[in-house]
Amino acid sequence: MTTLTNAIVLVTGANGGLGAEFVQQALDRGAAKVYATARTPRTWDDERVVPLALDVTSQESVDAAARAAADTTIVVNNAGIGGAAPLLETSVEDVERVFATNVFGALRVAKSFAPLLGGGALVDVHSVLSWIAFGGGYSASKAAFWSLTNSLRLELAPQGTQVVGAHLGYTDTGMTADLDVEKADPADIVRAIWDAVEAGEHEVLADQISRDVRAGLSAPLEALYPALASA
Repeated sequence: MTTLTNAIVLVTGANGGLGAEFVQQALDRGAAKVYATARTPRTWDDERVVPLALDVTSQESVDAAARAAADTTIVVNNAGIGGAAPLLETSVEDVERVFATNVFGALRVAKSFAPLLGGGALVDVHSVLSWIAFGGGYSASKAAFWSLTNSLRLELAPQGTQVVGAHLGYTDTGMTADLDVEKADPADIVRAIWDAVEAGEHEVLADQISRDVRAGLSAPLEALYPALASA
């Protein structure tokens, strides 16, 4: 298990609703320092927060961040972009753009920071859409990211790095602002994730919809996709 007490945390995508919660709750749990990263970092009122420029789609930027934040003990791979239009109505280039951030960007961060995380933790923020294909290229990217996390968990275990995959449904952030659906409070989601990290868990289902969909993965496809039953 990994404690946040005196930890040095780096959060990607720290400007957003979930990212800001990861920063603040890490501090509330005793983190000594939090690197709050974004392409254009915002300012923070707490001297324990260190704004740091990071573009996860650029290897040069990721390498520079790893050098600047070489004391990091916990990384939160939170940066991501949307892209939920149907695949047949979306250009391959647009899908590639989603994968560039949500998959390959996260992998860049994991690979660059892995040597620093012995005895620490890597937290990968997935989605319930990792398991159910209602989100076009976004769902596909999160499914790929989930698979990467499962591999990274095995590869990083020998050095004592805890790898936590976090799944969540619609959450009240800027990414979902235009969706008229029930949304979870980001504070509740992040609290569940940090609880799982400190409890030594490998995976966290941060809300009920994630738990329900995960439990249904062994059912026939028609149970997940009722439209198939009448096709």
